[in-house]
Amino acid sequence: MSENPWQPLLQTFEKISISLQTHLSNFIGINKTRRSSPAVHSPVISIESPLPNSSSTSNSAQLPIKEKSTGPVTKEELGRATWTFLHTLAAQYPEKPTRQQKKDVKELMAILSRMYPCRECADHFKEILRANPVQAGSQEEFSQWLCHVHNTVNRSLGKLVFPCERVDARWGKLDCEQRSCDLQGSSFHI
Repeated sequence: MSENPWQPLLQTFEKISISLQTHLSNFIGINKTRRSSPAVHSPVISIESPLPNSSSTSNSAQLPIKEKSTGPVTKEELGRATWTFLHTLAAQYPEKPTRQQKKDVKELMAILSRMYPCRECADHFKEILRANPVQAGSQEEFSQWLCHVHNTVNRSLGKLVFPCERVDARWGKLDCEQRSCDLQGSSFHI
């Protein structure tokens, strides 16, 4: 198996990110730049073909990009993208994860607390993990744990908390043909 095992997940994350940007842009109804300076904003571009290396061949969602900034990502944008990734991962997490899947998700959280690009955020996440060890015995348990942790972060930032009973409605499973979005091994290992 020469393909990077993270490739399908990263491609899915990229599609979600583009979709969120598109929908938010359409919802707001205005072109909003990341920076206050128009000089760092590139022209509006549109993608007419599926993302490269996409495994789906027919009926692929073609998501236009309304605009693209040439400046670095802000801390807030990184946070939103990370939470989208983590909640999507939790939604795809199996109901009966293998021992390896439980170990992997716990290690992923530990790695984020050490390697996250925002040092202040990483240190805060490390503290939260110490007080709230990862719960990953099932999809529901992991999704609820993540929602609780996300709300802990939101409270510390003075943001509203999300009702965790609605986590599946907000971040449900990806709509993929023939279970192609399932985590590797989720159907075949006990």
